[in-house]
Amino acid sequence: MTCNLLVILGPTASGKTRLGVAAARALGGEIVSADSRQVFRGMDIGTGKDLSEYGDIPFHLIDICEAGVEFSVFDFQERFRAAYADIRARGKLPVLVGGTGLYIDCVLRNYRLVRVPENQELRAALTHLSMEQLAERLKALKPEQHNTTDLNHRERLLRAIEIAEGELACGETGPVVPDLQPLVFGLRWERTLLRRRITERLRQRLDEGLIDEVRGLLDRGVPHRMLEHYGLEYRFVARHIRGELNRNDMFQKLNSAIHQFAKRQDTWFRRMERQGVDIHWLDAGGDPMKELLRIYRRG
Repeated sequence: MTCNLLVILGPTASGKTRLGVAAARALGGEIVSADSRQVFRGMDIGTGKDLSEYGDIPFHLIDICEAGVEFSVFDFQERFRAAYADIRARGKLPVLVGGTGLYIDCVLRNYRLVRVPENQELRAALTHLSMEQLAERLKALKPEQHNTTDLNHRERLLRAIEIAEGELACGETGPVVPDLQPLVFGLRWERTLLRRRITERLRQRLDEGLIDEVRGLLDRGVPHRMLEHYGLEYRFVARHIRGELNRNDMFQKLNSAIHQFAKRQDTWFRRMERQGVDIHWLDAGGDPMKELLRIYRRG
């Protein structure tokens, strides 16, 4: 098999960016970010962009949107398709790096997605339904949910139904990338070590100015409701800024939430494996780059 896409995934704080950059440098590649928040400008510390690690390695799908706008998995698919074609046209190897399992999965398993505009007539017809009834309607349309968080927020649930109805009307589209031959690697830490890395990184981000970064987003007009959807760091720090949490409580609650998030990421990756994605797991505490190159060169 000739690999035409290298994928590096893993839980938060596992060292994906560093390994991705090293692999891109060794194999003549360019990084494509698979992070649902790194697309937004001005969200640097909380998303762990770590742009200084890239050096001279080109990267894509970072800082492409203003914070406060919506960016969907369909948007990611479109942007990924364009970035992939551009990189391959220049004879380089795309290296998809990130921890947003939904984004990675939509590429590897070719989710059939189309752009669906808002349907006010449909929304009006759904107004009287309870959350439970809306969830049942979505499950009937899409028994296999890619993103179960849609079931917990009414607006996102309405939008998910809207999209599902629209996709049925439009029919299936083609694959994200034709003839994709990916080689997928995952970084794995011993649980105690990963927990320590998560906590240390959170302390570092707070020391680097995470609270000021969130305050700056609010000053630029990004509403609190959007920060609630932009991930744990922005959600809890915004609550601290609003006076709902003191700094110590914010740190403790945020730290615990990030640990739980890392477990959910692992659950998602195991689910991908059950559904046919072959992931080569690397010992992150050893020499993952050496093992990656050995597997890559073995073909």
